[in-house]
Amino acid sequence: MALTPKKRAFVNALRGGASNKDAAIAAGYAASSASAAGSRLAKDPYVMAALAGSSINRKVNKIVKAQPSKQATENATPAPEAGDDPDFDLSKMLSYADPKDFLMATMNDHGSEKKLRVDAAKALMPFMHTRKGEAGKKVERENAAKAAGAGRFGASPPPLKAVK
Repeated sequence: MALTPKKRAFVNALRGGASNKDAAIAAGYAASSASAAGSRLAKDPYVMAALAGSSINRKVNKIVKAQPSKQATENATPAPEAGDDPDFDLSKMLSYADPKDFLMATMNDHGSEKKLRVDAAKALMPFMHTRKGEAGKKVERENAAKAAGAGRFGASPPPLKAVK
């Protein structure tokens, strides 16, 4: 399971040097329960794995800016503006006339995030597989009674009348 947006925001706040409580508040948890949420998130295995690959800045008040190397500035792409998702392509999304086709394409796109693919599959599920008991309890009982009475020991048809 991938990190949820709240967990990702919590990890980013921890990387910035915030405490568990402050990071939970920054991630969007309520201030009244932020201490418990921060403690719970700090023990989460996915959060721990995300934090393991990076160093945590413990000196919050001291800001140090490193000089970028020449090679990094030459190869750097412009940073996306706030709210822009580099993976989101509006023209690709608008090319689908049917929402089911869009969900199917999103679910089968191996380049997109796994959580997004799973959410698309969940949204597509009712359209592909109907529930077994859509008819209702009474209709199911009637069908079961007909099936039980249709066998060898069921009611036989009435005798034919001789009409003259």
